[in-house]
Amino acid sequence: MLQLQCFDIIFDPLNQSNMKKFLLAATVVASAALVAFTTAPKTVTNNNAPAATELATNGSWSLDAVHSNVKFTVSHLVISEVDGHFKMFDGKMTNTKNDFSDAKMEFTVDVASINTDNSMRDDHLKSDDFFNAAKFPKMSFVSTSFKKVSGNKYELKGNMTIRDITKPVTFAVSYGGVVKDPYGNIKAGFKAKSTINRKTFGLMWSAMTEAGGAVVGDDVDINLNIQLAKKG
Repeated sequence: MLQLQCFDIIFDPLNQSNMKKFLLAATVVASAALVAFTTAPKTVTNNNAPAATELATNGSWSLDAVHSNVKFTVSHLVISEVDGHFKMFDGKMTNTKNDFSDAKMEFTVDVASINTDNSMRDDHLKSDDFFNAAKFPKMSFVSTSFKKVSGNKYELKGNMTIRDITKPVTFAVSYGGVVKDPYGNIKAGFKAKSTINRKTFGLMWSAMTEAGGAVVGDDVDINLNIQLAKKG
């Protein structure tokens, strides 16, 4: 009925009686709207509510080799670089602190699985000029410390063994985080980089170009992309 009255009033604006009725109706409608607004339920945010439970990261971990890789780069003829990787490797980690600052790591690599996309070069690398894979089939790394530097940056120190020669090596590590995969497994990701001098590990082969540059560089860049799966 109120809507019909307003409709009639609009088409008879000069009628003062109707004008009073219009103002009264408008006041009633505004009052009703105000009451509805002030009494409507409100969403309350509890700023003191506990945050979502984080994944516990302390425990024992095994290497997820399917989602990891071990790569290296070395200069060739001074003017360019050759990349390679190892197909077979394994590793594990244990830690009691959730920030991994007390983590202990061990990794091994099967030397004969080396791959530089050239079979002749791979055979040469497996020979006694370099790794001597027949006599020294594994190279290994055992950590001595894993310290948080800042943010997601860590410093990993340990002993690397190649051809039964053990030397200290330091890796710069970036921590990618921890997630639960679609199958319910907890995974942690790390990237690690280091540079070693191959000759200090007994990989002594060398030849020179006519210009006096080394055919194969002494320094080898190591790049690891590691994904670990939490046990249990």
